[in-house]
Amino acid sequence: MRALRFALAAAALLAPAAVQAENGWTQVWADEFDSGKIDRAKWSFETDCWGGGNNERQCYTKSGQNAAVVDGKLVITARYGRTTGPALPAQMRSGAGTSEAEATRDFSSAKLTTRGKASWRYGKVEVRAKLPQGQGTWPAIWMLPEKNDYGPWAASGEIDILEAVNLGVLCPKCAGGREDTILGTLHFGGKPPKNQHKGEEVPFPEVLDGGFHTYGIVWEPGKITWQFDGKTYATRTSNEWSTTGSTAPGAPFDQPFYLILNLAIGGGLPEGRGLGGVRLDGYPKLMEVDWVRVWQPDAATAAKRSEGDK
Repeated sequence: MRALRFALAAAALLAPAAVQAENGWTQVWADEFDSGKIDRAKWSFETDCWGGGNNERQCYTKSGQNAAVVDGKLVITARYGRTTGPALPAQMRSGAGTSEAEATRDFSSAKLTTRGKASWRYGKVEVRAKLPQGQGTWPAIWMLPEKNDYGPWAASGEIDILEAVNLGVLCPKCAGGREDTILGTLHFGGKPPKNQHKGEEVPFPEVLDGGFHTYGIVWEPGKITWQFDGKTYATRTSNEWSTTGSTAPGAPFDQPFYLILNLAIGGGLPEGRGLGGVRLDGYPKLMEVDWVRVWQPDAATAAKRSEGDK
């Protein structure tokens, strides 16, 4: 009997079982970054110098100089130095004459995604991270749809779990005198110029303390809630968003989305705020991620939440 109990215990340790959490949530996916290297079964690299459609100034690479696991943490490093790579992202390089086009930028960085490897429809997504500071920095934790079921961006939606620009920069309007605002935003509507967005910008002085903080969303049918260190600071409901041509009440946020982690430099959002442009002091800039965890409600909790939305 003792041998049987030992065998069962060993099997439980080896099995890829979900982890039960409190309050009816079950952990269904995670990366604790404790293997010593980036897990390519979980993450892919975007490699391009496109600028994200926002005139960003970096090339995204798959170099270990721009993304690596160090001391149990994912470290995304933005470096100052001219870098050349594909002018367009992979999904836009299929047209004739575009696949070999290149561009050169003044910075390099990294953008990791779970596209094609893991995506989720509803649940709780949490990322514990330390954010860089400085004029022109733009770290982001966000989600895009695995399939554009409702049409091209932004008709099929975008969920920005966390964006922050120019953290720590002198800010006369900020309570502490320095930029300490984080953003949580939804993009939806239609193809530009018919795209729309709804979001909140909230100051959290804690982001400037040099430590790690947890950024997350609770995504339910018809409702998305943003949290900072477990504290809710914004909520959006389906009566605030819409998708052209769709009669589904929760669309476009009723389909599987994948996760993205990146550190951009420059672009319209940071360069149009703070001191303006991109300052070159303090490079390289680091975005560190301690862990990523995704939770889904158990059956009873999911049923209760769905009933509450009716």
